[in-house]
Amino acid sequence: MHIFTDAEFWVVVAFVIFVGVLFKVGAPRMIADALDTRAARIKTELEEARRVRDEAEALLAEYKRKRGEADREAEAIVSAARDEAERVAAEAKTKVEDFVARRTKMAETKIAQAEAQAIADVRSAAADAAVAAAEKILTETAKGKVGDDLIAQGIRDLKAKLN
Repeated sequence: MHIFTDAEFWVVVAFVIFVGVLFKVGAPRMIADALDTRAARIKTELEEARRVRDEAEALLAEYKRKRGEADREAEAIVSAARDEAERVAAEAKTKVEDFVARRTKMAETKIAQAEAQAIADVRSAAADAAVAAAEKILTETAKGKVGDDLIAQGIRDLKAKLN
């Protein structure tokens, strides 16, 4: 009976009784249920993390696409502005050239008018001088009423022809 006095024997007996009580109470089923519940919770969390990661990747791809579109749109705006500036510069150059041409034409027209006026003034002065000279010559050579009539008629004819 040496076995009943051994402490290790009683430890084994107590352990067997403890394990039996655990089986009777349903501890393995509770432990399995707790592990299954925890596994299900972990599985749900992993699926949620995977879903969030997929959404983040989709959102990142969308932002990259939008950034590319914005870059292309900005490039198009800059290109359009550059083209518009070149068009406005060309238009301004054309307008300046037209303005200079019009001013040159107006200056040439004014010069031509001044020349025509000067020629008319010279002709008028020459006509007046010729009339005065003819009047003087005729007055000295033709005397009397006939001379006066001839002179008056000649002056009228000369003035009409020269003007």
